Amino acid sequence: MALSDTVWTYFEGSWHKGNVPVMRAADHGAWLGSGVFDGARWFEGVSPDLHAHCARVNASARALGLTPTHSADDLVALAQEGLKNFAKGAAVYIRPMYWGIENGLLGILPDPDTTGMCICLEEVAMPDQSATATLTTTQFRRPVLADAVVNAKAACLYPNNARMIREAMQKGFNNALVADANGNVAESASSNVFMVKDGELFTPIANGTFLAGITRKRHMALLRQDGVPVHEATLSFDDFHTADEVFLTGNMSKITPVTQFDDTNYQIGPITKRARDLYWDWAHSEG
Repeated sequence: MALSDTVWTYFEGSWHKGNVPVMRAADHGAWLGSGVFDGARWFEGVSPDLHAHCARVNASARALGLTPTHSADDLVALAQEGLKNFAKGAAVYIRPMYWGIENGLLGILPDPDTTGMCICLEEVAMPDQSATATLTTTQFRRPVLADAVVNAKAACLYPNNARMIREAMQKGFNNALVADANGNVAESASSNVFMVKDGELFTPIANGTFLAGITRKRHMALLRQDGVPVHEATLSFDDFHTADEVFLTGNMSKITPVTQFDDTNYQIGPITKRARDLYWDWAHSEG
């Protein structure tokens, strides 16, 4: 994702045009990684689940020992104010962020009461409806809560995701299907994953190794309301090799059909198509 020419940043009480500097060299977040963010989308005039994303960034901050400086309602209002700077038909990625500023005990703890905050609004096109993903396995796994802050959308987790994607690209794929510590499927390297078998939908059970996403939850609710059986379950790589359909869900793209997992190929099936239609209908009704 290349940086757009159209960026607006809320920092220190006002909106600034462009990708403005927000962090100093000695800020705790700059050198010890106490940064969290969330991502929401504004597209076709709607911003689905914006409040849920703003509430989650506050929860992520607390998980890292930071004190959020704004309520979820305040973050929503600020984002909506900033979106007025964009053209009506623009697609915008909404990133509220927090990071530690001062150091606490031993320099390792962030001081909970000196928290940096900004909101970055970046114009990023929605992927074309025809966009798909191909998956392979990776040697790298999702960590558990005892080893990493997997209960937060923390910036420090993403270098692990990056090496998964780098390995997948070296093998000729554009994403990876990733295991948890027990060797079961957790998610992809970028987003949550679903599979369809015999007309029923399955997704890895939220076991504390990955964020069970807001968009994931929304798709599950919409498909259940539409009469599709939806299951959270322990799933193996073999389960995905025998699946009829596979798709990814996440805020950036909302839904991405998967056409290949190693030597297994998939068609873009009826439940994947229905999931997209249901989401878009819901988003526009909410918007």
